[in-house]
Amino acid sequence: LGIMNQALSAPRTSTAPNAPQFIKIKINPDKIRDVIGKGGATIQGITRDTGTQIDIAEDGIVTITATSAEAGAAAKLRIEQITIEAEVGKIYEGKVVRITDFGAFVNILPGKDGLLHISQICAERIERVTDKIQEGDTVRVQLLELDKQGRMRLSMLGI
Repeated sequence: LGIMNQALSAPRTSTAPNAPQFIKIKINPDKIRDVIGKGGATIQGITRDTGTQIDIAEDGIVTITATSAEAGAAAKLRIEQITIEAEVGKIYEGKVVRITDFGAFVNILPGKDGLLHISQICAERIERVTDKIQEGDTVRVQLLELDKQGRMRLSMLGI
């Protein structure tokens, strides 16, 4: 034991970055099909791009097996981006992706756009959305409502 203590007197607090990694995360079971994608395309893309193996149980437990901490973290991030859910009342920073006569569509989460109605852009009345914002602008918005169909209503007022 004395010789062993000379080499390593206490257990390491973390694993080596190149040591195999096992990461478990819990996702909403309703989001499993989003992670898998059509014909398995999404999950295959994640495993191909990150060099990981991903197993998903019916209860939403996702197990990521990776050859390095970096690969495991990349796969976990991609899964979290797919499964993240918007929270009513939360303030997001998003990109204006489309302008219409009645407002703008703002991307607040990966793959999730919400409607910023013209009346919710500023307190005073404006004639055109483009008087205040342009496509490609980054704006701070608050999620006011998330309806049963998943549509999001956003506001810039009071932020």
